[in-house]
Amino acid sequence: MLYPQRLPEFHRLLPSDRLSHAVTWFWIPEWDLPSGVESRQESLPFPACNLVVEPDGIILVGPATRRSVRVLTGSGWAIGALLRPAATAALTLRPAELRDASQVLDEPALHKDVVAAMQDHESDPAQRRAQAADRLATWIEERVPVPDPGSNAALANELSDALADPAITRIAELGPRLHTSIRTLQRVADRYFGLSPYTMIRRRRLQEAAERLRSDPQATVAQLASELGYADHAHFTTDFTELLGMPPSRYRGDFRPGATA
Repeated sequence: MLYPQRLPEFHRLLPSDRLSHAVTWFWIPEWDLPSGVESRQESLPFPACNLVVEPDGIILVGPATRRSVRVLTGSGWAIGALLRPAATAALTLRPAELRDASQVLDEPALHKDVVAAMQDHESDPAQRRAQAADRLATWIEERVPVPDPGSNAALANELSDALADPAITRIAELGPRLHTSIRTLQRVADRYFGLSPYTMIRRRRLQEAAERLRSDPQATVAQLASELGYADHAHFTTDFTELLGMPPSRYRGDFRPGATA
């Protein structure tokens, strides 16, 4: 989230060990806003697919290549599963076709179960969320097998873990880490992520940059550029502005004392 202070009530639940091959975490926002009040949520999503259940249906949301914005009004909720690559390929044949898009899933039984859990007001809020996540987890577990060691699905999950490592700043570093060729990794990325390794490394670096700009007032833009593997300050600023719609200095200014962002 680019402006965490705007978040409604938000919860993140880790999956059980038996589902760690398929789900990174479950996320649940809930909101109840006064009449006429809006909450503008801007995010730089992880380069992954999400399975999302909302009161009016279920969608599979593909990897985003740009900042996304959603304006919340009234009251509502959602429960999502941030999918691991092995799960993405099990639920959609062509992840690349879901870039910056979504697909409706016609799963009325799952929808009924999750809605019933989220609207069970006899349970306390934590129990409601846990029950909803458990029902979504059961549905995913039935459809996403544990990948065989050495399979492309297993390699895709290993690639996801490597891409999340801040020490990886260039594609050339992935081959030795995963003991395979860059060409193989590019092919696996296209099949299981729908995005190139370069795009995913770039996204992670910019997510790190946004977090540091929010939390570390002492880090200079030039210092961040160097630490994140950019050749120079100008290249970093160009990438940041292209994806987030503003330069790093302006984004940082939104988090100074007295800022109203």
